[in-house]
Amino acid sequence: MMNNTVNQRLEDLREVMRREHIAAFIFPSTDPHQGEYVPDHWKGREFISGFNGSAGTAVVTLNAAALWIDSRYFLAAEEQLKGTEYQLMKLKVEGTPTIAEWLGRECGAGAEVAVDGMVNSANSVKELIADLRRQGGITVRTNFDPLKLIWRDRPAIPENALEIYPTEYAGETTASKIARIRKALREKHADGMLMAALDDIAWTLNLRGTDVHCNPVFVSYLLISTQNVTLYIDKVKLTPEVSAYLQQEGVSVDGYENVVKGLKDYFEYNILIDPDEVNYTLYKAVTRERVEDESPVKRMKTVKNPTEMAGFRSAMLRDGIAMVKFLKWLEERGEGNETELSVDRKLTALRAEQPLYRDLSFDTIAAYGAHAAIVHYEATTQTDCPLEPRGLLLLDSGAQYLDGTTDITRTIALGPLTDEQRRVYTLVLKGHIQIELAKFPSGISGSQLDVLARAAMWREGFNYLHGTGHGVGCYLSVHEGPHQIRMEWKPAPLVSGMTVTDEPGIYLADRFGVRIENTLLVVPYQETEFGQFLQFEPLTLCPIDKRPIIAEMLSQEEVDWLNGYHQTVFDRLSPHLDADEVEWLRQACAPL
Repeated sequence: MMNNTVNQRLEDLREVMRREHIAAFIFPSTDPHQGEYVPDHWKGREFISGFNGSAGTAVVTLNAAALWIDSRYFLAAEEQLKGTEYQLMKLKVEGTPTIAEWLGRECGAGAEVAVDGMVNSANSVKELIADLRRQGGITVRTNFDPLKLIWRDRPAIPENALEIYPTEYAGETTASKIARIRKALREKHADGMLMAALDDIAWTLNLRGTDVHCNPVFVSYLLISTQNVTLYIDKVKLTPEVSAYLQQEGVSVDGYENVVKGLKDYFEYNILIDPDEVNYTLYKAVTRERVEDESPVKRMKTVKNPTEMAGFRSAMLRDGIAMVKFLKWLEERGEGNETELSVDRKLTALRAEQPLYRDLSFDTIAAYGAHAAIVHYEATTQTDCPLEPRGLLLLDSGAQYLDGTTDITRTIALGPLTDEQRRVYTLVLKGHIQIELAKFPSGISGSQLDVLARAAMWREGFNYLHGTGHGVGCYLSVHEGPHQIRMEWKPAPLVSGMTVTDEPGIYLADRFGVRIENTLLVVPYQETEFGQFLQFEPLTLCPIDKRPIIAEMLSQEEVDWLNGYHQTVFDRLSPHLDADEVEWLRQACAPL
């Protein structure tokens, strides 16, 4: 039924395109703030394609439609696009054309392609213009949003109220953060900046909201100059308490839609614009000299202060308590009584019992058997399947607590396993442990560590196409950058105080998948004549299932790490559990 709807929407879109003389329209997954997770109002790519993954680009011409997605979504997208005219374009797979190459073939020289400049970053549009120019002079129009005409029941931009994020959790006042931002701007020879990333704005102002599913952020822009700070936001979102707080912090308020006027009225000599963060329309609205550079706030917020570090440790402790209660319950469940959705509900309920719990940090991935081979699988009432007393359950989940954000994956044996399942599980565990064991110079990139997670599996001919690790916000977005651990070159340095996940995996289509994930804190290791060296402290406190492990495949160093980690998990969690739970945990954490 949904796919009939998608086909109808394509017809409606093409009618508008013909009227506007547009040969193709490109729908990204982003919103005006370049967020990974976006309010429903901006889910245009999902509306036009029916594909609901968090990343992907849909392109529609007058005669064809295609969707570009990464390896996380290959299987899910194939399923969701059935019955539509969309061609699936698999990124990083040989033979897959770029969007520009495909449009060059489909549209021909001299055609006009359109994007909505409000939901595409300045850099992405500039790259698209250059790429399409090479395809026989295809031009790009950026001032048109066809969704205004064809999306009849389009959700409104959220109007949810803001709340103040107390300094007892933030660890630094807004005044201190703004002073640091201004200092960083002076170092970049900029008089001010436009901040568009919602998590950066929430962090800077010590405010939180509920405008984006699982992300405690709010739709707004922040304009900082040498003297003034202006928050562009729908004023209906401001409680009297928040209005008074902003006034006290010297932050003036203007309507969300007035940001273009604010840029035109900006009177300083120049302004820093991060062209990966600011959308093309606002980029073009700037009348002063642009300093095009990365927003300094990105890296500021990734380095946690002592209060945030303590908050993360507390949040992970409570999350670990919920996980242990869950794993014990799962082991004792009656045969055939549980499904993917029921274990998701149970784990969410146990987390919700913990102090300072606010929400999930993303939708839980509870994937049994072949479903676990779909990297970002989410069970629905249509796909929900019963758990059987055999094979593996992959459970990737996390929560938002007032003092920290959690992200953990465990792959759990539900009964007898095949030799292949045990071998793959152990290869993933080896990669996970090798990242945890890493010692490295301060300032190297996570890309330089990535091979540690893959070396053992590469020797056996296995690989995975997603990243090995991402930063995690402090009661903010579960995905925080710019630092990452991944195969592709990402130059952002790793420095003490950053959080990063460690989540290698192996996925065998139609059979099973394995992923093991902890959230880590980058901490000092030692200082030598060669400089400062760093290491990882695991923040996540939860047993790693020992039942699938082929012990002979682990080195003594890996066994020692696992036993040491489990001793820490037991020591930290056991004082907070009842006698039966402590006994269960003792067995789960017993030395290998």
